[in-house]
Amino acid sequence: MPHIVFRGITTEQLKSISKPLVEELAEICECGTDNFTLELPNSTFVYNGEEIEAFPLIEVKWFERGQEIRDRFAGALTTYIMDFDLPEVEVVFTVFSEPAYYINGKHCAE
Repeated sequence: MPHIVFRGITTEQLKSISKPLVEELAEICECGTDNFTLELPNSTFVYNGEEIEAFPLIEVKWFERGQEIRDRFAGALTTYIMDFDLPEVEVVFTVFSEPAYYINGKHCAE
């Protein structure tokens, strides 16, 4: 955790930034790089009956770390994606509750 889902960029783009991005995000979160999962699902975007190009939308699924960490995390993601000369990027956070998150049948609440 965090699990980061990318839309609107290519596999090659994600591969090119994955190592330095995860290293920076791990530093921000004060955790190991092995805690991160990067996902790039095949998505088709449709508008008005036509297939359209996707815009960069990054969804971060994680346990809450506070506003300051969230701002820095979103800033780092935005910087890396904007380096692809894209007009905008949106970052959204989905917060998991530790009592509702299970690993091997055991919840993560202390």
